[in-house]
Amino acid sequence: MPPLIAIEHVTKRFPGVVALDDVSFDIAEGELHAVVGENGAGKSTLMKILSGVIPDYEGTLRLRGEAVRFAGTRDAEAAGVAIIHQELNLVEQLSVAANVFLGREKRNRLGLLDDRGMERAAGELLRELECHVDPRTAVRELRVGDQQLVEIAKALSLQTDVLIMDEPTSALTEAEVARLFRVIDRLRRRGVTILYISHKLDEVFRLAGRITVLRDGRHVATLDRAAATPRQVTHLMVGREIESVHLGGGRQPGEVVLAVEGLSLPWAGHARQWRLKDVSFTLRRGEIVGIAGLMGAGRTELLECLFGASPEPPQGRVLLEGREVRFRHPAEACAAGVALVTEDRKRLGLFAQMSVGENITICTLAEATTAGLLSGRRERQMARDTVERLGVKAPGVGAPVTSLSGGNQQKAIIGRWLRTRPKVLLLDDPTRGVDVGAKAELYRLMDRLCREGLGILVTSSELPELLTVCDRILVLCEGRLTGEFSRAEATEQRIMEAATQRGAQ
Repeated sequence: MPPLIAIEHVTKRFPGVVALDDVSFDIAEGELHAVVGENGAGKSTLMKILSGVIPDYEGTLRLRGEAVRFAGTRDAEAAGVAIIHQELNLVEQLSVAANVFLGREKRNRLGLLDDRGMERAAGELLRELECHVDPRTAVRELRVGDQQLVEIAKALSLQTDVLIMDEPTSALTEAEVARLFRVIDRLRRRGVTILYISHKLDEVFRLAGRITVLRDGRHVATLDRAAATPRQVTHLMVGREIESVHLGGGRQPGEVVLAVEGLSLPWAGHARQWRLKDVSFTLRRGEIVGIAGLMGAGRTELLECLFGASPEPPQGRVLLEGREVRFRHPAEACAAGVALVTEDRKRLGLFAQMSVGENITICTLAEATTAGLLSGRRERQMARDTVERLGVKAPGVGAPVTSLSGGNQQKAIIGRWLRTRPKVLLLDDPTRGVDVGAKAELYRLMDRLCREGLGILVTSSELPELLTVCDRILVLCEGRLTGEFSRAEATEQRIMEAATQRGAQ
């Protein structure tokens, strides 16, 4: 019996880079097949070929033994192949239901849009995902985690035979991940074949039957999960042993650089009334303070308040180097020495039409300007300096930023803000969608910046990450500060107890 999907000698070249180099392996019908590798290994490129996003490539793709070449995603969907992209692919102005059925709208007998029918069907899909979102809500009003679940509902609505999941849990909480795993188990019982791309090896070893490893665009190995170990797979991914990252030893925080006193953020029209309520803490120079909490706890909202980007003006006091500040716009925060790397890289972090270099220098073009004239040579040198300092893997500073892997896009964004020489760096889930090797590099970068005197406030949905990099960890639950732990005091159990208010302080 032939495999459901056979990938034969597939090669894909982009200007200046070979994304896939003679890749061959197969996927059996009904299996969950994991594809792993570092950022830039070619995972997403291969999945885009399988789903019709990229129609131009060398080699052969076979579906049920027949050679196919999808001209677009509609072609792939008609053949029973759908994809959930790592970067969200939703129309923000439309409702949840309209996004789920975009391009396949339901119509009544008169040919008019059947909005109620789509809302009912979308509601059923969301209930299957155990997601309590009103299908009439505009997608732009949802947090990233809920938008990810809308993407999953959209794919499920296609009733596909093959479902490609590209980092589907990257923005989900532990509870939402458990919910997704239950959905995956139901899909597998229905015979759906799932291709699962993830950097999280615990997920891979929990779900997969077989694991394919890509490195630098090449196929390295396909292993039976039962005969493999996470250490072995990690070594195949990176071509070297990843040493444990031990950070924070010997760091000596200095004076207070940021003080927050009684910070509250109103939530108009909501039963809870406050997104944040009476939050107080300090951040010192040369210190990394983590913000933990479940989805909806207020982690992102806290950073937005400090950056002048909150939906409404916050109440309370914020002091920067002992002086009270009240930012009405992110430009004021930037000028004062506060920088924010957002959690939503695609929508809020990148200028997708610009090059790598332009994304890095856009906030500091004045440094390359003389008498009102911009020096392209000086701007390119600024970008090259940052690329070299942060180890951004790119064909060159003139390459499109969208040609970079997710981890390297994130490094470029961090590099942009570091060029502003901030006193306080706000990092909102900075390693979301970043592979194990790149995570270790980002951790070391944070440690180095901290030792240079920068104060860093970082959120993360992964508790081991906060335990690795932080000097102190603050815990939010429903907008309130419910715990604060030093590095020595912090454990996953104590943080989770505070995040669910069982250990409220």
